[in-house]
Amino acid sequence: MPSGRTHDRITLWTLPWVAGMAFWQTRSSNITLLITGGFLFGGLMFGPDLDIYSRHYQRWGWLRWIWLPYQKSLRHRSFLSHGPIIGTTLRVIYLCCVFSLFGLLVLLLAQTLFNLEWNWQTTGESVGKSLIFYATEFLALFLGMELGAMSHYLSDWSGSAYKQFKKKGVAGLLASGKIKKGKVSARIRKPSRTKTSRSSSRSRVK
Repeated sequence: MPSGRTHDRITLWTLPWVAGMAFWQTRSSNITLLITGGFLFGGLMFGPDLDIYSRHYQRWGWLRWIWLPYQKSLRHRSFLSHGPIIGTTLRVIYLCCVFSLFGLLVLLLAQTLFNLEWNWQTTGESVGKSLIFYATEFLALFLGMELGAMSHYLSDWSGSAYKQFKKKGVAGLLASGKIKKGKVSARIRKPSRTKTSRSSSRSRVK
């Protein structure tokens, strides 16, 4: 698996290509900026390795504690953290929930201490309208973050595949789960045979 420094280099080296492709497809400087910004954010701070004590985790500084529940809930390199689309989606939902909870606590405290007038229904409606109105911008930002995460887990997978190929050749790239499944099924069958033999012996005794 590549080191954190290697992942950073891959992100920075591929950034001009991502920017060029984004502008070629969209012809919009704003969308290109959002995609490249999301790509940098996803590759340097919002990548799959937030599930461990990594460079991504350390770059959050004094805010990195917010990722501790995320780390304790997921196994490293699981599909929920390193899976295409679902990994970025889960991190976005998690971060939005954390910031939303923190924002609600601040608003409740301000409303209690300073008698701040606040209409929760109006706030929800304005947030919903913003999501609809800026849907293209949010989608461009998410696409950039997903591309940044993709550069990370694709390098992880290719590095692991290369190591397997170097050790075992083509056989190392094939699914080894069949052998494991065979062993597991054999282990499961053995107790069942013993149970049937015991039941049959008991019936004979009776």
